[in-house]
Amino acid sequence: MNYKRLLLCLLTGYTFASTPASAYQELQPPHEYDKVSKELVEMLEGIHYNRPHIDDAISAKAFDYYIDALDPSKSFFLKSDIDKLSQYRNSFDDALRDGDTTVAYTIYNLYLERLEKRLLNLQDHLPEMIKGFNYEIDETLNADPDAQKWATTEAELDDYWRKRLKNRALTMKLNGESEEKIISTLERRYKNQIKRVDQTNAVDVYQIFANSITAALDPHTNYFAPRASEAFNINMSLSLEGIGAVLQMEDDYTKVVRLVPGGPAATQSDLAPNDRIIAVGQEGKPMVDVVGMRLDDVVDMIRGERDTTVILEVTPSKGDTQTSKRISIVRKKVKLEDQSAKKEIVEVERDGEKYKVGVITLPTFYSDFAAIQAGDKNYKSSTRDTKELIEELRKEGISALILDLRNNGGGSLQEANALAGLFIPSGPTVQIRDQSGRVTPLGDSDPAIVYSGPMAVLVNRMSASASEIVAGALQDYGRALILGDQTFGKGTVQVLQDMDKGQLKVTQAKFYRVSGESTQHKGVMPDIAFPSLIDKETIGESALDNPLPWDKIHETRYPVYWNMPAYLPILEPRHEARMAKDPNFVAINEQIGEFKKQVETYKTISLKESTRIQQREDNKKSELERENTRRKALGLELLTSVEDIKPIEEDTYAKEASEILLDFIATNQMAEKQAEKKTAQN
Repeated sequence: MNYKRLLLCLLTGYTFASTPASAYQELQPPHEYDKVSKELVEMLEGIHYNRPHIDDAISAKAFDYYIDALDPSKSFFLKSDIDKLSQYRNSFDDALRDGDTTVAYTIYNLYLERLEKRLLNLQDHLPEMIKGFNYEIDETLNADPDAQKWATTEAELDDYWRKRLKNRALTMKLNGESEEKIISTLERRYKNQIKRVDQTNAVDVYQIFANSITAALDPHTNYFAPRASEAFNINMSLSLEGIGAVLQMEDDYTKVVRLVPGGPAATQSDLAPNDRIIAVGQEGKPMVDVVGMRLDDVVDMIRGERDTTVILEVTPSKGDTQTSKRISIVRKKVKLEDQSAKKEIVEVERDGEKYKVGVITLPTFYSDFAAIQAGDKNYKSSTRDTKELIEELRKEGISALILDLRNNGGGSLQEANALAGLFIPSGPTVQIRDQSGRVTPLGDSDPAIVYSGPMAVLVNRMSASASEIVAGALQDYGRALILGDQTFGKGTVQVLQDMDKGQLKVTQAKFYRVSGESTQHKGVMPDIAFPSLIDKETIGESALDNPLPWDKIHETRYPVYWNMPAYLPILEPRHEARMAKDPNFVAINEQIGEFKKQVETYKTISLKESTRIQQREDNKKSELERENTRRKALGLELLTSVEDIKPIEEDTYAKEASEILLDFIATNQMAEKQAEKKTAQN
C-alpha cells in the first residue's frame, strides 16, 4: 500500500492558528515476521536468477525505493527529513538479515506524522482555500516527477501543495463541476485518504519494506503478506468477471495496466493502458470519487452482475491529461471463445488483379485444461484453432498469411511452442536459462508443417512473453517477416514460493531465442517498423524500474528458410512510400507527433483558467483538422465536432502488412527467375 501523490495543498502564506491533536499511532515491527525477514534473505540469495548478495549496495537502492513508495511526489518529507533519514541508507540489508526491521518503522512513523498533520489541517481549511483561488493568476505547476526536488522549507512545500490543490480544483471546474461539488468531492477524497491511513497496519508496512528490497533486484520479484493473497488475485478476478482490465494503484489513483483480450473494455476500445480511473458509477446512480480509495474497494465497485453497466470517469493517458471523460462498459465474463483465434481476409489489388491475404488474430495463447483433463478430444487450444483456420484460409485461396499477435500478452508456453511448430518442422523455439546457468531448449516435436507459404507476424508494444517467443523464433528461422513495433520485452520467468508467512514471487529464469538473444528488456525488434500510438517510454519492460538486462547466450542449431534481411532494402522503401501517401498512416503519424508535443507541454501545467481553456480548444481544433484531412483524402464526409470522431474501422496495419507480403512474393519470384536464368546460361 503506497501513499503516493496525495493532492493536498496549503494556501501560500496561510497560517493555522493551531495544529490538531495527532490522530496517528506509531506502528511497531511485528516480531512474528522476524523469521520471514531471515527467510526472505535466504530465498533471494539462493533462488533468484541473479543469485544476489543482499549487501549495502542493494540496501542503498532499497532505501530509495522505500522512500519513493511512501512519498513519490515529494509532498510530505522535507529535504532535511531525507538528509536525516539517509543515515539508514545502508541499514536495510542488515535489518532483513538480522530479522529486526525497526528501521522501516522509524522511517514510516516520521512519514505518517508528516502526512497526518497535513491531512488533519486540510479538513478544517479546504473550503475557504477553494473559494479563495484566483484562476486568472498566471502561474504554473511542475508536473514532471523526474524534475521535482525535495522542498527545503515548509513555505516551499506549502506552496507546492497549494498549487496541486488548485490544479485539481481547476480541472474539476473545467469539467463542469460547481464550486460546492468541488469542495464536497475533495473533502470526501481526503477523508478517504485519512481512512486509508488508519487502515494501515504493521504488516502492510512490512510488505512495503520487503518489496523495496525485491524491487532492487528486478520489477517482477515481489513479497506478498498473507492478507495480500486476495489482492494478488484481484487482477485475475477482475479480468474474468468484470470489465476485463488489470488494475493497480499508483499515486493514489487506480491505473489501468492492460486490457484483457476479448474482454468488454478491450472490445469497446475507449479505455486504454495508463488511463487513471478517478470515479466509478452504476447506471442510474451518481458517480463516486475513488481517488485515494483502496484498490480492493475500487474493484468491488467496478465488478458487478453480468450485463449491467458500470461508468468509469478517467483521465486519459493521452491528451492534456487534465480533462476527464466518462466511459460506459457493460460487464461480461471473459469466456474462452472470446479470446479464441479468429480469421479474416484482406484483399489487395495489384495490376488489376485481386489477391487474398489471410489474417489470423490470436489474442492470447490458451488451452482448455479442464476439457483436456476430462478427456474431451475436441478441446479448444490456440494451436488447434489456428490450424483449423489456416486450413479454411487455404481453401479460400490465400496468397500469404498474417499472424496478428498485437496486444497478445502471452499465455501457455506449451501452446506458444506448438503454434510456432505449425510453420517450422520439429526443432527448438526457445531456450530457458536458470539461475545455475543451465540452458534447456524447448520446442515443437511434430515434424509436420501446416503452412509453408509467405507469412508475416504483426506485433506491437503490448505483445509480450509467449508472443515474443513465437515472433522471435519465426524471425530467427526466417519463416516470417516481423512487422509493427518493438515488443514489450518480458523475457523472465517467475515462480511462486510459499514462506513462513506469505509468498514470494521470484524471478528464476530467462527466455532466450534460438539465436541466443534474450527477449528480456529489448523484446523483438520488427524487420519493418510501423508507427505506433503506444508510448515506449511509459509502457514496456524498459519503462519499469530496475529490469534485468538484455544479454546473449550460445545459439542452438536451426535452419533458416528465407534470408529476410536481404529483402528489406527493396521492401522498406516501398513501405515508406505507401505510408507517406496513405491518409490513415499520415493521420496516425500526425497524432503521434501531437502526443509527443503534449507530453513536453504538460510537464508544466498552467493554473490560469483562460490558458487551460485555450489549450483544450486548440487540442480539439487540431484533432478535428487532422481527422477531416484524413476523411477528405478518402472522400468521406467531413465532421464538425471532435465528439463525432470514431476509431478508424479499417485495419490500416493489416492492410499494409498485406502489401508488404505481396512485395515480398514479387521480389522472391523475381529472384528465383534470375537464379533460373543464370543456371540456364551456365
